[in-house]
Amino acid sequence: MIRIVENIVFVCYVKRLTLYFLRSFLSEVRYLSYRELLKQKISRRNFLVATGAAGVALVIGDKMGYNVLLESDFHLQPFREGEWIPSGCAGCTSWCAKEVYVVEGRATKVRANALSKVHRGSGCPREHLALQEVYDPDRIKVPMKRTNPKKGKDEDPGFVPISWDEATSTIADKIMELRENNETHKFLLMRGRYTQLNQIVYNRMTQILGSKNSIAHSSICAEAEKFGPYYTEGYWNYRDYDVENTNFVLVWGCDPLCSNRQVSHYLNAWGDLLDRAEIAVVDPRFSITASKAHHWLPVSPGEDGALALALAHEILTTGMWNKEFVGDFKDGNNRFVEGEEVDESDFNELNTHGLVKWWNLELKDQSANWAAQRCGISEDKIKLVAKRMAASAPRVIVWLGGGPVMQVRGAYNSMAIHALNGLLGSVDNEGGTIRGASVPQKSVPSADDFVDEIAAQGLTYPVIDQRGYKEFPALKEGKPGSGVITNRVADAILTEDPHEIKVAFGYWNNFNFSAPQAERWNEAMSKVPFFVHCGTNAAEMTRFADIVLPSTHHMFEQWGYLNQKGNRYTHVWLSRPLIKVLWDVKNFETEFVWLLGEELAKRGYTALNDYCRTIKDPETGKEPTTGGEFELYATKLRLQPLWDPEEYVSGDKIDGWDDLVTKGVWNSDQYPFRKLWGNFGTATQKFEFYSVTLQEALQEHAEKHSTTIDDVMETCNYECRGETAFVPHYEPPYIHGEGNEYPLVLIDSKSKMNREGRSANCSWYYDLKDLDPGDEKNLDLAKFNPEDAARLKIADGDKIKISSPTGSLECTAKIWEAIPPGTVAKTFGMGHWSYGRLASENFQKRQPRGGNNNDVIPADYERLSGSTAFYAVTRIKVEKI
Repeated sequence: MIRIVENIVFVCYVKRLTLYFLRSFLSEVRYLSYRELLKQKISRRNFLVATGAAGVALVIGDKMGYNVLLESDFHLQPFREGEWIPSGCAGCTSWCAKEVYVVEGRATKVRANALSKVHRGSGCPREHLALQEVYDPDRIKVPMKRTNPKKGKDEDPGFVPISWDEATSTIADKIMELRENNETHKFLLMRGRYTQLNQIVYNRMTQILGSKNSIAHSSICAEAEKFGPYYTEGYWNYRDYDVENTNFVLVWGCDPLCSNRQVSHYLNAWGDLLDRAEIAVVDPRFSITASKAHHWLPVSPGEDGALALALAHEILTTGMWNKEFVGDFKDGNNRFVEGEEVDESDFNELNTHGLVKWWNLELKDQSANWAAQRCGISEDKIKLVAKRMAASAPRVIVWLGGGPVMQVRGAYNSMAIHALNGLLGSVDNEGGTIRGASVPQKSVPSADDFVDEIAAQGLTYPVIDQRGYKEFPALKEGKPGSGVITNRVADAILTEDPHEIKVAFGYWNNFNFSAPQAERWNEAMSKVPFFVHCGTNAAEMTRFADIVLPSTHHMFEQWGYLNQKGNRYTHVWLSRPLIKVLWDVKNFETEFVWLLGEELAKRGYTALNDYCRTIKDPETGKEPTTGGEFELYATKLRLQPLWDPEEYVSGDKIDGWDDLVTKGVWNSDQYPFRKLWGNFGTATQKFEFYSVTLQEALQEHAEKHSTTIDDVMETCNYECRGETAFVPHYEPPYIHGEGNEYPLVLIDSKSKMNREGRSANCSWYYDLKDLDPGDEKNLDLAKFNPEDAARLKIADGDKIKISSPTGSLECTAKIWEAIPPGTVAKTFGMGHWSYGRLASENFQKRQPRGGNNNDVIPADYERLSGSTAFYAVTRIKVEKI
């Protein structure tokens, strides 16, 4: 009965999305006749893909009562005369190749670029919201300056329009003041979303100006997700998953049909996957992917490590590990018996290192019964999933997401979960987890020759985010202090530790909304004497700016490119100015840098301007003379190995720059399996269950601070001591708030309609809010299990206040059976007090529409990776208002 209900809900979900977009686009689309449609082949895969391309689909009846046909299948054309122009979408990290239908200079429609081998012509709902973004009447239209010297959330900035000349002249004056005072290290650049042209502003410009303070958003995105794969197989990056050939998928703490990377590809592939493979989802939240899985394992928040270790224990005690990859006991007799140690000399390992050490140090006692008492999943269910998963090996995917790892002690969860791929032999293997092909691209020229003595002195100062402090190892790629700790910047600004910040730039970011305990950011940005913010809309962070710069939209108004992996390929898509630009906007990554370089040159400091002129047109050798030419030449230079036949390396063969512009996408060769076996990027060159790689990194960090690894572990709030620190092991979750005062645990989730926050002022975002499981249109809901609701005397529709030890928010209550008792689930995305007339309840009075989850999430960290903790990090209490 539950499965029937789930399927009905899912069908209704797809139909509603489809019909909504049909109404929206009916004036633009000409449909094939019903008779013509029936001639086409209709498959279950087509139906599931439509969850991502419903904006351009048609619903017809069949023997099951539903089906969906895709635009990419029928190439439906609009009535009005126009042209499809290739571009790409940076609305999430799927980074899909797109085409935009342009009529008389206006974008009217978006669809997937069918030339991509990554998503194969499939899209997702988010692509359509880009149309509302680019034509949002609340966009920042011209540069502005602040007239109110006071800064604060409750202060009106008094912005007034200015020219780009005045804006860049003012900024250049501030840069020169830093140089004159030998304070270039007091410059800060903060980056949110980006294109691959970001090398220019994020690396080269800051280096030339004399600062190491380039801060990316990545540690509030997923750095802990990279930690486990790196310290087991030597790969610090996101993975690709061979869903086309797998037989079992264990999705852990993410939602591939909603918000994980390559949503378009997985929407396209999931129907066939359901027909062929078994799917289990580990998530305390009933996600979209959980609704289309064979097993839902609602793990207790923070107890993911217990479940992962118990699965490993069961695989070993039942003798079902993959012996081709891992190896076996020399005499073939399984000695992995619960509670008993094993002699390391009895086991012959092949492509792995330290399996028996891991067993002796940690796994031998961590049975399914042990885990069941902690993680909320029954012993029988744990054993069943372990058995079914191991029986499918090596065609198994253990799909690691952010939920189980972006916790205070999540690094070892990350290792434990990814270690399952090692046990099952699915690493770099058919039907398993793979790395993805690389892209042959050029770097922009080095800036070393343009760094003068003043800038060189500034580059000797440490980075502002406190990376490398004893309490913040940030062990990116095995190097202590190499990872970014984004959310810590606010504290560093406030305490002036390691130094003061006097001039700051931010682009395509909004840390005052997107980072936990956001009030710290309001205080920090109030303290910065001069702040420049560039974006499409006046976000919360913009309110603290002294100069506001209007940004181009990545899909429609600028040159640029991004690359992403999926389906065993990596594609690169190219964007370009393709519409009539309505406002005075510029690309911060290129055009702004050019203008700033010109202004600084007028003041006698020519380094940045001279550097920009080294980026020449690869075809003609011409130096740029304008910001637009600089943007174009930089794009051509970086992508030259893709379009220049004389520099061809691999992948699609492109016949010159014009051919790449026409196609708009390049595809790599197909990723080969098993090329890394015996040559992983670890200290032992093997898949490490006992991580020598982590041992060496921790030892280096401890020696830097003249202490021991045990002391580092204690300082970073881990309980492990000794060699246990080098293996995947159980760490009890660290959750803020006492249970007697804060009885519920918050589950933070992401919306299917979030375009990384930039969809917050789109009407479709609110009209389609109920596409997220348990949510309703136009409402910001906190979802309660009926047991908790009855105890708290909360009913559907009640206005409530949610409080944690660090903050509070207001929203609406929803009673929902698909949430475990003791928890409250809330979708992140609403709660803006700025950004526009739809995003906020009252933009002028700074009244939020709903509540921002980050207002109740404490600023805490997974310190080994530098990641911000979002999940299993705080308890909350609830009051009716």
